[in-house]
Order: sequence, then C-alpha cells, then structure tokens
Amino acid sequence: MSTDTPRLHGAESSPLGKPVAYRDTYAPELLFPIERQLKRDELGLKPGALPFVGEDLWNAYELSWLDPRGKPVVALARFRVPASSPRLIESKSLKLYLNAFNQQRCADAAEVQVMIARDLSAAAGAEVGVEVEPLALRPQRVFGYPDGVCLDTLDVAIDTYQPAPELLTAGGAEVSETLYSHLLKSNCLVTGQPDWGMVVVRYSGKAISREGLLRYIVSFREHNEFHEQCVERVFCDVLERCQPRELAVWARYTRRGGLDINPFRASRPGLIADERMEVRQ
Repeated sequence: MSTDTPRLHGAESSPLGKPVAYRDTYAPELLFPIERQLKRDELGLKPGALPFVGEDLWNAYELSWLDPRGKPVVALARFRVPASSPRLIESKSLKLYLNAFNQQRCADAAEVQVMIARDLSAAAGAEVGVEVEPLALRPQRVFGYPDGVCLDTLDVAIDTYQPAPELLTAGGAEVSETLYSHLLKSNCLVTGQPDWGMVVVRYSGKAISREGLLRYIVSFREHNEFHEQCVERVFCDVLERCQPRELAVWARYTRRGGLDINPFRASRPGLIADERMEVRQ
C-alpha cells in the first residue's frame, strides 16, 4: 500500500479515475495538459535551467478513422513530446482524444497526422513530432533487450519501497556502462493503479554500485507518480548522488489504454536511447 503524501499534481480535474462519455468524432478539447513544473519543483528544478534534455516517446496502438467513403482505416502512431515542453499530456485524455477519431472522416493518414501534431503541440506548449502509419503499409515493431547488464538476478535483500536516493553510491575507477532492470514498478499518481516498466541507466563516471542501484529502482514500488516524473526523479537522484560525467536514463513502460509511454532524459544532446520495444510492450 502506498504511503505517499498527497500533493497538488495538476491532474486533479483530469478524466483519470472518473467515468466519462466516449466521443466518436474529432474533439481536441478532450486533451488535458498538466504543468511539468508542479512536480519539478519537488526536485528543485528551475524553469529554463533543466539538467537534462530528452523527450517522451508515446506509442499508440488504437487509432482509427473513416476514409472519405466511410471505410475504416486503422493505424499505429508515435508521438515525441520534448522534455523542454512546459506541459505533459495526461494519458487517459489522450486515449479519449484518439478514440474520438473513430467516426471522423479524413482524407488520408497525412491529414490525421497534421491534425494530431497541431493539437498535441498546442496542449504541450511545444512542437510535438507525430508519425501515423496505417497498417495497410505493414509497419513493423522491433523488440529487444538493451546492450548492457541486467541487474535483476543480483542476490539482494530489499525492504524499502519509497524512493530512497541514499541507496545510490559510486566509487573507484571510471567506467562507461549500461545497467538496466525490469523490476521498475510505480503507481499512477491519481488512480494508484500499478505501472510496470523497464528502466535503463547509461553513464560514464565512477562505477555505480549495482546492488544499490537495484535497491533504488525497487524503492519506487509504492511510489505514486506519472511515468515522465519517475524518470526525471531517477535521473536527478543518480546525477546528484553518483555525479557521473555523462548520464542517460530512460524507461519503457507497458501499455495501458492502447498507449505506452517511454520517457528519455540525458545530460547532453547526442546521447540517445535504444528504441527497441521492451518484451512486455
């Protein structure tokens, strides 16, 4: 059971955890943006002085519309929301928005892509990259594991299930390595429903204690926070406690409501995430 202290998070009026009527024609007003700064204040992050760059990669699996003659088209979609945007988009509102295309007649996928890019960019307050791929074009998804060391078989005792950055330590000679774990679990900030994912830490610097990092990752198990906020918390805690010369952190969360969210944060441009899908996605 989570013991997080409730705080204002910006989603109090969102559709999360509430019964809603589904719309089936285009309705951009369904999108519910949330100010990122509300949670960044907890991390001591100042607007315009973020210690990271990055993006939130969304994959959408339930997108459909009608062609001009009324025949359904089904597609996959991918959205890239920059981490520098002032707002994130609440996931249930995005699901409702996408479902509102179900009975909307559109000329083609290009028109749908333009509409979604315009609406998501307005909601996020920054340009959002959008790709829409009809299944008739046979788009492919690539699954795999990170090129690194999985921590999950380490023989450790764990009894902390709220974020505990004091578990993170580093020392010794400098290394460059990628460490990852499938044991990330947190809870939705509003509903308390479990969120499951894989988290990856790629860094150059003094060697991070693998046992300590695994305990730290598991310490999110009863923590309530959105996906994007969890990844920013991991990035900031590792950066502060371990002081790597370079750092990239990303997570690949399992889908909910036809969407998966994959936040990525890095200490500089040029560091990139491995975009292979996690096996549970």
